[in-house]
Amino acid sequence: MQTPTGTPRPITRYGTPVLHRRCAEVTVFDDALAQLVADMFASMYAAHGVGLAANQIGVDARIFVVDCPDATGAHTVAAVVNPVLHLPERRDLEIDSEGCLSVPGQRAEVARAATATVTGLDPAGGPIRLSGTGTLARCFQHEVDHLDGLAYVDRLPTAQRKRILAASAEHPGVGAGVTREQ
Repeated sequence: MQTPTGTPRPITRYGTPVLHRRCAEVTVFDDALAQLVADMFASMYAAHGVGLAANQIGVDARIFVVDCPDATGAHTVAAVVNPVLHLPERRDLEIDSEGCLSVPGQRAEVARAATATVTGLDPAGGPIRLSGTGTLARCFQHEVDHLDGLAYVDRLPTAQRKRILAASAEHPGVGAGVTREQ
């Protein structure tokens, strides 16, 4: 399925090696990067997600995309290359249900900072700074975790993580397809 701007790619599942290591910095800003970002947006939309990290489609690169509301309902649609997460020194935590396209069919309560900012580059190499509250702040934290090799389930107690992963293994997956490299 080709979208006007990109082609959806299969979503990698928890256990795939690229999801469990820090992703490589992006150093080349070219048409291939622009196409990757377009494919990431297409993949995220096909999977009905609000955010997606490059390693979730099997690409070892520090990039994420979002189409996500903040606490006021305002939507942010953006791609951030080589993001750096900035959290307030004094953090108000919000506990909310969180899911992941790479752990399909499951959700868990996770504490995250109520506000977050990311800095980095846009796909053309220009500086970008985005701040968010609510779901957008959670999304920034979730996607940067992915790029650092963590999934939300890695923040859970071991027994809960094992139950969620076992249940997710029975789920058919989301989006344009799934890879099951384990």
